[in-house]
Amino acid sequence: MKWKREDFFGNAVETAQKLIGAVLVSRTEEGIVRGRITECEAYGGTWEGRPDDAAHAYKGLTDRTRIIFGEGGYAYVYLIYGMYSCFNVVCGRKGDGVCVLIRSLEPLEGIPLMEKRRGRKNHLTDGPGKLTMAFGIDRALYGEDLTGDRLWIESEEGRTFPLEVTKRRNIDYAEYGKDFPWRFTLKGSSFLSR
Repeated sequence: MKWKREDFFGNAVETAQKLIGAVLVSRTEEGIVRGRITECEAYGGTWEGRPDDAAHAYKGLTDRTRIIFGEGGYAYVYLIYGMYSCFNVVCGRKGDGVCVLIRSLEPLEGIPLMEKRRGRKNHLTDGPGKLTMAFGIDRALYGEDLTGDRLWIESEEGRTFPLEVTKRRNIDYAEYGKDFPWRFTLKGSSFLSR
């Protein structure tokens, strides 16, 4: 079942947990690709009274972060290392400033198209930059409505997936946030970021 706007209204941690096992779908003129979300990280809000200083929204509203401060159900796409796009699901209510980084997927459909986009046949979606390339997601999709027909999330009603919880990765710059247990993975999955 395709997510509706209200499905995105939880806080970042709730939404991240709900995203594990859900399916990301990307439709372009080249075709449709689908992948099960196996790893994601929550960003924004507080944990044990500490603000999430690893979140892009931590320093407030900017041109870059304006979409994060809108209501849930939109794409926040940004560039890292000057060459890779990262895809985030904006969640919460207007003004909350929270989102979920999708870190890894298990390819389900459209694998030949993913291979063409990535120029390889393995490790297609086991990292945030890899999955955006495989799914045709770039900064042109900043602000894309995730309840539309270009990029969306689907879940199987009533089905749950076992989770594992760890600290988030590659955010050693954060004083507090580097220790938040806000990375969620699909238990037993071999499709995790490297």
